[in-house]
Amino acid sequence: MSKDKKPKTKINPSTKKQPKLASPPTSFHNMKPSWRISGIEMVEPYGWQALDANMLLYIKDKLTSFESMTWAEILVQGKKFHHTVAVVSLSQEAQSHLREINLDDVDELVSLRLSAKERVWGILDQGVLSLLWWDPEHQVCPSLLRHT
Repeated sequence: MSKDKKPKTKINPSTKKQPKLASPPTSFHNMKPSWRISGIEMVEPYGWQALDANMLLYIKDKLTSFESMTWAEILVQGKKFHHTVAVVSLSQEAQSHLREINLDDVDELVSLRLSAKERVWGILDQGVLSLLWWDPEHQVCPSLLRHT
């Protein structure tokens, strides 16, 4: 065999081409929200157990309205009403409860405002909010502002 032999191809690949992704990588801020309900608390003080069918329908409708938005619209543009809250800013009772349910490694929770007082709390991971607490009296992280 001759050392001058080189493999032949039908086409010569272009050196100008760059690999392309099927879709550009996006952060969860560009995603619409999804919900996970396996972690909802069914015990006091922030449990969902006391809700009747009408209140559950009300919450479902409120969460459904968020599904037409992206996380950026919810948490960035709507940050006055919906935002992340550092665990150290929560009430002492809420912090203690996180320890009791072995979630003391969480740094922050997400608060979604449904009305002046009512909040839904959860843990946001990769665009999915794992619902945790129903807070009808705004007690998880009480505000010093009036009407909140």
